[in-house]
Amino acid sequence: MANNNKLKRADIIFSTYSVDPYDVLDMAMKKGKTDVINELIESGLRGRGGAGFPTGLKWKFMAQENNEEKYIICNADEGEPGTFKDRKLLVDVPRKVISGMAIAGWATNSKKGIIYLRAEYNNLIPALEKEIEVFNKYASKFDLDFSVNIYSGAGAYVCGEETALIESMEGKRGEPRNKPPFPIQSGYLGKPTLVNNVETFAAASMVCRYGAKKYESYGTSDQHGSKLFSLSGDSPKEGVHELELGMKISDFVEEYGDGDTKAVQIGGVAGFCIPRKEFDQTIIGEGNTTGGATMIFNSTRSMYNVIHNYLDFFAEESCGQCTPCRVGTQQLLKGVEAVKAGNKPESYLDDLVKLSKTMKLTSKCGLGQSVTNSFSSIVKNFREEMIY
Repeated sequence: MANNNKLKRADIIFSTYSVDPYDVLDMAMKKGKTDVINELIESGLRGRGGAGFPTGLKWKFMAQENNEEKYIICNADEGEPGTFKDRKLLVDVPRKVISGMAIAGWATNSKKGIIYLRAEYNNLIPALEKEIEVFNKYASKFDLDFSVNIYSGAGAYVCGEETALIESMEGKRGEPRNKPPFPIQSGYLGKPTLVNNVETFAAASMVCRYGAKKYESYGTSDQHGSKLFSLSGDSPKEGVHELELGMKISDFVEEYGDGDTKAVQIGGVAGFCIPRKEFDQTIIGEGNTTGGATMIFNSTRSMYNVIHNYLDFFAEESCGQCTPCRVGTQQLLKGVEAVKAGNKPESYLDDLVKLSKTMKLTSKCGLGQSVTNSFSSIVKNFREEMIY
């Protein structure tokens, strides 16, 4: 098992094609469906979109659904500010992504795969369509009845949530559905639907390539494998980095910071803002999300401006379906503005934190629920920057 106190680069997802990913599909099909799913479970691979649900279990539940029509959806919406890892995967290693989708389709008895592509990524469609043509030749060679198509989204942040994504695909307004039923039970067109992130499918293909034991050897006892980080902010090394899970934030900052880092935002605007005094914790785990957006802020940054920017984004992107998110995001934005302007006392920040916690409990989907993550952590750790 990896040393949890050291930052280690990994070369799993972006490794060169020593074995063609479509040959990995053939390798998987020779093992048997149950064996492949069990291997995913044993590997400990968790969803790489942010929720972190065990991938193997999700595939197992999908395989148990008895329905002639099932769907595999690759969530390539990637609307989280500061995240661009999925785009790099689709540009650099689309074959690994499609291979992962095909393995999922075969293992769960699903015949149709769909890449839900962020509207801003439509320029990737021609290259992806060419790759799909290559896949079709392999599928014919392996006698695999599985097709892949592309669906272009309309640019709404909330459609990164799997049920809102499905609503969008059905031609409806992109709004989250009530759960249960979960997409595995009733998803796209009312049929069993498995939704995984772009990185999750690529990682699943690599688990099938290298085996559960080797994949499990990377990371920690709780978080296995590697993770892609979209790094931006006050860093001389901005870009996408593949790192082994288990490193401390302090090691991450030492490698990628500019020497004056005072905070690290983990998991995008929906994640947590970690202050310098807490850099000893693990970058993924201990409550931090598995999303890959990581933003570094140095001492020249106003954390009031940071949280104002976040709240402005949340208020704009709320679908408006539920009151806690629709009204709450607006009130949080107005509230911090009022405190900063001196129109509300400093103690009003405590009321706003209570409101954000209520939003976490009562909002319908992850957008409203996650506001409290960044808001509470910034108010708690940088309170002096919130007041006049």
